Amino acid sequence: MTNQILVPVDGSEPSEKALDFALEQFPDADVVALTVVDPTDIGYASIEATPNTFQKLHEAARKEAERVLGEARDRAAERDREIGTETSVGAPSRAIVDYAEEHDVDQIVIGSHGRKGVTRVLLGSVAEAVVRRSPVPVTVVR
Repeated sequence: MTNQILVPVDGSEPSEKALDFALEQFPDADVVALTVVDPTDIGYASIEATPNTFQKLHEAARKEAERVLGEARDRAAERDREIGTETSVGAPSRAIVDYAEEHDVDQIVIGSHGRKGVTRVLLGSVAEAVVRRSPVPVTVVR
């Protein structure tokens, strides 16, 4: 049985470690790297943004997503693996869980920024929200 593993990627070191882990630990799985464009990022959904500014911000976000997914494909190729890549728009934790629900994902492998103690409790994280909401097992990689 081939599993489908979802790995959210954002270009950060923790997401790179998660991708490496998925590629190494699940050699027979279909791995999909997902990057999420969050329209609530500062400036992206600004009320004051003119259509021209909005278009430029949207284009920059699209190019960044392509760059992140290109790097993920390159990391996989270094291990003689091919991966699928997808882009979603929305709140990151919700978009990741929604993708898992809609695409028959068997497991999510996600990077963690390693927050500890009070900071983690007060700020939360995308990884923690995914763990709480996911309909499938989640592996958090440090």
